[in-house]
Parts: sequence; C-alpha cells; structure tokens
Amino acid sequence: MPLYMDIHRNIGDTTPEDAAEAHNADVATQGAYDVKYLRWWFNRDIGSIYCLVDAPSAQAARDVHMHAHGLVPDDIIPVEPGVVEDMIGPDELGPPLQEQAPGSISTDTAFRTVVFTDLEGSTNMTQRLGDDSYLELLQRHDELMSSCLDEHGGRRVKHTGDGLMAAFTSVAKAVQCMIDMQRALVRHNESEPSEVLRARMGAAAGEPVAHHDDLFGATVQLAARLCDYGTPGQILVPSVVRDLCMGKNFTFASLGDVPMKGFDEPVRVFSVSWQ
Repeated sequence: MPLYMDIHRNIGDTTPEDAAEAHNADVATQGAYDVKYLRWWFNRDIGSIYCLVDAPSAQAARDVHMHAHGLVPDDIIPVEPGVVEDMIGPDELGPPLQEQAPGSISTDTAFRTVVFTDLEGSTNMTQRLGDDSYLELLQRHDELMSSCLDEHGGRRVKHTGDGLMAAFTSVAKAVQCMIDMQRALVRHNESEPSEVLRARMGAAAGEPVAHHDDLFGATVQLAARLCDYGTPGQILVPSVVRDLCMGKNFTFASLGDVPMKGFDEPVRVFSVSWQ
C-alpha cells in the first residue's frame, strides 16, 4: 500500500502523552479502514505532530483520525519509503509505538537540517591532476567530511560527485559540523599546499513538506540553492537556521534577501563565521 505522512500543525498545549493517546486510538480503529499507523513524531519547537501511515489512500488515513479522535491532519502527503529511510534513517522508523515498552514515548521528530557541500574546481582538478590523482584527493576530502559528520551525529544521505548531502536532527550540530568541515579543509591545505581543497556549504531546516511528492523536498532544494549561491569557504543558511541557533555562540552575518530559483519569495540569507 502507499505510504503517507500526515502533518498536524499549531498543536497548542498538546503534550506527548496526548499524542500517544491519540495514536493508540488510531491503532484501535485502523483495522476497519485497512490502514496501519507506523510511527509518530512530536516536535514542540515548531508546534507540529507527524504520523507515518501505510494506507490505501490519503482519505482512508484521514478517516481513521476522524473516527478515532476527531483530530484530522492539516496535510497528508505521499512519501516514498526510500526517501523516508534516506532522511530519517531505517532505525528511526521502528518499532511502532504500540510495540515499545509501556509508557515509552517517541521523542524523535521529523524535523531535519539538510546540509550540502560542494568542492571548488573539481573539473579543473581532474584535468590538471588526471583521474587517478584526483580520485585520491577526492577520497581525502571525503574522509575529512565523514570524520566531521561522525563527530556531530550527521548522516550522509548521498555523495554528489564533488560534495555530499547530509541530514542532522540537531540544527546546532549541523552548523558546528560545517564549521569543523571548513576548518578541517584549512588544516589540510596548510599541510598539503600543492593539493588545496576549498568548498562552499549550505544548510536549511524544515518539517516534511509536499514538493513533487517528495519528503523534505523544499528543504533539500533550499539547502542546495544556498550551497550553489555561496563562494568557496562560505557557509550559508536561511533565517530559520540562524533563529534556531540562538544562544549557541555562533556568529551570523546577514547577506540580505536573495532570490532563489524555485522559490516564490526572496530568502533571507546569512553567512556563518568560522575563521
């Protein structure tokens, strides 16, 4: 059956215990609609609850909510299982809440910070060094980036050829990871001045949204656009990332409102100081 994510926004004073009670009501009702609620996430910071559901249709999932407790979602979006696994991770998809220990509550959320990195001048380096030498240098770059991801709990979603895409559950850890990535490249360049590596980086944070039937589509697009817009050595983020890092001792400089391809309104962009 198709897989859906339903989104409840503006949850007010709803508690995780309230969400658990509603989920259990869904489980008690779902059999009549050939629906299976798999997992839920509670995010107090942005006031949203998300439910991952296996259902014959979005309406069937909505009907379960309506008849179980009346708390219908604001949106129900189709998602691909592989996309959910890429962004959230297979371990975070299970087991379903009703199979966990009594009284346990899922504290994970579907809110993610997505990071892109892009290595400067990869085409020129390939021509100058040759394929074999360039691949060795790229492997060194990948090792430096992976070490930072491991340290800060980032999950590499995929390699982009001359960079990577990663996801974090923590906004602050994502920003710190990018800072450490830039500093790791500087240390490499100081020790290997003939093999300089410089990268631009961008990040965006958000909840699951519908964009071409893709989970996290708009967040992924914005992170990629910010990475492309930057110059080598820059880390660029939107205002939501800056706001969620308040009190974390990072320094941000506003670059103003920047038009971004695919977005209806300009994006307020900030650079992250790391030197």
